[in-house]
Amino acid sequence: MRPTIRSSLPLPRFRSRTSFWGAPVLTLLLTLPLGAVELDAQERRALTPEDSYRMVNVGDTEISPDGRFLAFVATEIREEQNDRRSSIWMQELEEGRPVGEPVRFTDPTRNATSPRWSPDGSLLSFTSRRGEDNHTVWFLRIGAAGGEAFRIEGVEGTPIWSPDGRHIAFLKAPETNGDRAGNGTVAPNAITRTLHADRFDGHVVTNRRYKRDGQRNWLPHPELRPRNQIFVVPAEGGEARQVTDLPLTVSSVSWTPDSEGFVFTVNPEQDDELSFHPTGRIYRVSADGGDPRRVLDGEGGFGAPAVSPDGRWLAFHHTPTWYDATELKVVSLGADGTASSEPRNLTADWIYDPGAPSWSVDGSTVRFVTGVRGNTHLFQVPAAGGPVEAVTHGERTLGSLSVTADDRFMAYVAQDPTSPGEAHVARMDGSAELRVSSFNDALMSEVAIQPAQRIAWTVADGTEVDGWVIPPMNHAEGGSHPMVLSIHGGPHSAYRTTFTALFQVLSGNGFYVFYPNPRGSTTYGNDFKQAIHAGWGKIDEEDFITGVQAVLEAHPDIDATRLGVMGGSYGGYMTNWLTARTDLFAAAVTRASISQWESLAKTTDSNLPHLPFGGASFEERELFRALSPISYVENVTAPTLVIHGEEDYRTPLGEGEQWYGALQKLGVPSEFVLYPRSAHGIREPWLAADSQERTRSWFEHWLLERPAADRDGEASDR
Repeated sequence: MRPTIRSSLPLPRFRSRTSFWGAPVLTLLLTLPLGAVELDAQERRALTPEDSYRMVNVGDTEISPDGRFLAFVATEIREEQNDRRSSIWMQELEEGRPVGEPVRFTDPTRNATSPRWSPDGSLLSFTSRRGEDNHTVWFLRIGAAGGEAFRIEGVEGTPIWSPDGRHIAFLKAPETNGDRAGNGTVAPNAITRTLHADRFDGHVVTNRRYKRDGQRNWLPHPELRPRNQIFVVPAEGGEARQVTDLPLTVSSVSWTPDSEGFVFTVNPEQDDELSFHPTGRIYRVSADGGDPRRVLDGEGGFGAPAVSPDGRWLAFHHTPTWYDATELKVVSLGADGTASSEPRNLTADWIYDPGAPSWSVDGSTVRFVTGVRGNTHLFQVPAAGGPVEAVTHGERTLGSLSVTADDRFMAYVAQDPTSPGEAHVARMDGSAELRVSSFNDALMSEVAIQPAQRIAWTVADGTEVDGWVIPPMNHAEGGSHPMVLSIHGGPHSAYRTTFTALFQVLSGNGFYVFYPNPRGSTTYGNDFKQAIHAGWGKIDEEDFITGVQAVLEAHPDIDATRLGVMGGSYGGYMTNWLTARTDLFAAAVTRASISQWESLAKTTDSNLPHLPFGGASFEERELFRALSPISYVENVTAPTLVIHGEEDYRTPLGEGEQWYGALQKLGVPSEFVLYPRSAHGIREPWLAADSQERTRSWFEHWLLERPAADRDGEASDR
C-alpha cells in the first residue's frame, strides 16, 4: 500500500518519490527485560485504565554513604481523594544485599520526598509540609529505634551537606528578593497608572514570558522574580548566613572537597527573554562569602560542575551554541580554584549527549547517566581521556542513581517495557544487581503484559531510524489486527525503554502499538537530533510513513485499512500533520497539539519554534505557514478526538480549538475533550485515567467496532 501525500509542496531532502515511498530496509529485534519470564496471556486479563490507580511510582533512590540503608520515594494514587501520596521507604542492606523487606519510614498521612543523607549517614533529611508553619525541611535520626522528625534551626531548603559534615548549605531567595514592588502583579516599568490601587486586582505586564505551563498565577516581571542564593548553617543549627548576593539565580551548587567553598552556575542572560543560546557560567566562592570568581572563560554555555575528590580538576558540560552537541570536559584547577589549563574534551569521539558528571572516589574516572538509542544507562570515561564505556546494560531505562562513599555499591530505579520502575542495588561495576522493591508485582501478576520488539529501517538519505512494536494480547498468527502509531512529544525528546500503561491497555484490547523515535529525537546523537531543522513535519513525516511500512512488512497480520495515530505536544502536531498530509490513517487522537505555528509562537510560554525554524514568525512567515497542519486541514478525513488541558500554556488551548473547529466545519467526525485544572500534561488521577479510556474507546469504535463494509469502501478509494 502506498499512501497519498495530499499536497504538491516539495518535500525537502527526499531524493525522489520513488526512493521515499520505496520499501524500507528493516531489522527486527526482540526486546525482553533482564531475567524476564514469558507470560501466558491466556491466563491473565488485559490492563485497564482503572489499573492506573493501583500503580506505584518509585523514584529518588538514595543509598547511605556506608551502604547500610537505601531510602527511596514511593508515590501511590489515592483514588477516592483523586490525588497522590508520596512516602519515604527504607531498605536495610548488607554487602549490597537487601535484609528483610522495605518499610515505610515517614508518616503516611503526609507527603514526604527528596531524601538526602548526612555524610556520616546518621541523619536523613526530607521535604514535607507539616507543623503549624508548614515548614518543609525535616530530619530523622538513623540507627535508633524510631523517633519523631525534627527541624534543624536555620535550614530552609534541601540540605547540601559539606563533605566534613560540619555545615549545611541550601538555596533560598532572600526575603527582600522577589517582591520589590508590592505583590509583583504590576511591572515596575509600566507606563500606565491605576485610578484606584485598592480596586485593581489584575496584572500589568511589560515582558514577553509572563506565564509558565503548570503555574496558574501569572509570573511577576523578571526583575521581581525570586533569585535563589547560597545560605549556610552550622550542622547543629543556628542562624543562616547568606554566602552569595548576586542579581542572578544561583543553581547547580556543590561544595568543594575541602569544605571551604562552593562551585555553582549562573546565567548572565537569564532576563533576556529573546536569548536562545546557552549562556551559563561556572563560578567559585568561599564559604565565608566574598566576590565569586569565574572558573573558566569561553564562548557558549557551561554547566553541571563537579570538582574531583582531590580538588585539582573540574568536570563540566560545555555547549557552544543551541545547535551544537553538549560536550563533557575536564580542566585543571589552580590554587585559587580557577582553570589553569585548556579544557580536555572527554566525549569528542562520542556522538551522544552526556549526563551530569560525577567522579569516582579515586578521581580516575568521570561517570554520567544518559540515554543511548532509547535506553538509559550509567557510563564512565577515564578522566585522562579514553573511550566511553557502559557500566550497566540491557534494553531498559535507569535513573535516580546514587553511590556509596567508598564506590562499592550503587542504587537506582530501573524499568523496561514490561516492568514498571522499581528500586535496585548493584555493585559499582554493574554486577550482582538485585531488585529491592516490588510495589507493582501484584498488579503485574494479574495482567497480560506484552513485550516490545525493536524494529529499525532506513530512510531515503541513508539514516537508520528505529522504534518498538508491541503486539496485541492473545496474538495469533494469521489473524487481522488494527495498529496505532504513537508519536512522542518534543520533538527533541525520545521514547525510552520504559513501561507505558496506555500502550499495554491498547495491546490488551487487540491493537498493535508502534512507537518510533524519528529524526529530531534525542539519544541518537546531535546530527540525528538536528536533522529536521527548518523542516518539522516535511522531513520527519518520511520517518513515520516508512516506519509504518516497515511494521506492515514485518507483521502481515496488521490490517492496513485500520491504522490509528496518536500523540501529545509535538506528537499532537505530527498527528494533525499526518492526517492532513496523507490518507494512511483511519482514526486519530491528538492531545495538547499544535495547529498553526504563527499563533503558537505568539502565545506559548516556550521560546520555540524561532531558531529551529530559522527565525521568528514574521521573518519566516511562509515557512511557518507551510509547516502548519492547519494549512492542509481541508484534506483530513480521519475521525479525530481532540484532547486539551484548559490551562495549557505550552501549546495553548486555542491550538486545539482551531483544529477541532476546522474539523467540525469540514464535517469530519470529531470530539473535543477539555480537561479542567490541567496544563500541558494531565496530572489529576481521575482525569489521567479518563484520558486513557477516551483514547481506548475512540480507537475501539473506529478501528474495531465500525462495520467492515465501511472500512472497505474507504479503502477502495485510496
